[in-house]
Amino acid sequence: MKMGIKEIQQIIPHRHPFLLIDTIEELEPGVRAVGYKCITYDEPQFAGHFPQEPVMPGVLMIEALAQVGAVAILSVEENRGKTAYFAGINNAKFKQKIIPGDRIRLECEIIKQKGPIGVGKAVAKNQDGKVAVMAELTFAIGSADA
Repeated sequence: MKMGIKEIQQIIPHRHPFLLIDTIEELEPGVRAVGYKCITYDEPQFAGHFPQEPVMPGVLMIEALAQVGAVAILSVEENRGKTAYFAGINNAKFKQKIIPGDRIRLECEIIKQKGPIGVGKAVAKNQDGKVAVMAELTFAIGSADA
């Protein structure tokens, strides 16, 4: 199932400039999702990180992975309209720089879930297939008004 920005925005609450995924290319609701982000020079973070050598901040790469995981978990019917909040980040490793011009493959597989708490195994790869970022992301599902 391929999704563009409009379809993604029907599942997760993120909006510009904080929607950090462009497409979802694969989706197994509640199980896994694969998305892509095309990194462009005109994104706001590059004005200060770093002006002479733009590098995508690691925390934004983790957030992009979490958004893909949120699409996976919130696409399950009983989670529609809810929000997946960060509850933890474990074993994060940054192996490659992400720079403007890169097209990043973002994959998150839900490896544990008990009630509203779950864990996703997340990996971001650059267009050469090299692992750029990996982490275990813990989430808590809650209503948007909680």
